[in-house]
Amino acid sequence: MAPKAIASPIPDAWYPTLSVFMLAIGLVVTASFFIYEATSSRKTRSLAKELVTGAVASVFLGFGSLFLLLASGVYV
Repeated sequence: MAPKAIASPIPDAWYPTLSVFMLAIGLVVTASFFIYEATSSRKTRSLAKELVTGAVASVFLGFGSLFLLLASGVYV
């Protein structure tokens, strides 16, 4: 019995679209993080909000970068 080929759960045609949307969302969340840091005082800042916002931005930018690499033909 021949081994099954590894296939992506997401169609290849969706990679550019996913890349654009995920990078856009990641950049918007990153911008909101920087605006929050610049406009809030030290006493009103929340560590939990900073960590959650940073984690969400990181996830979206990471997956957006992954799909950008896959869309451009770099198979990682």
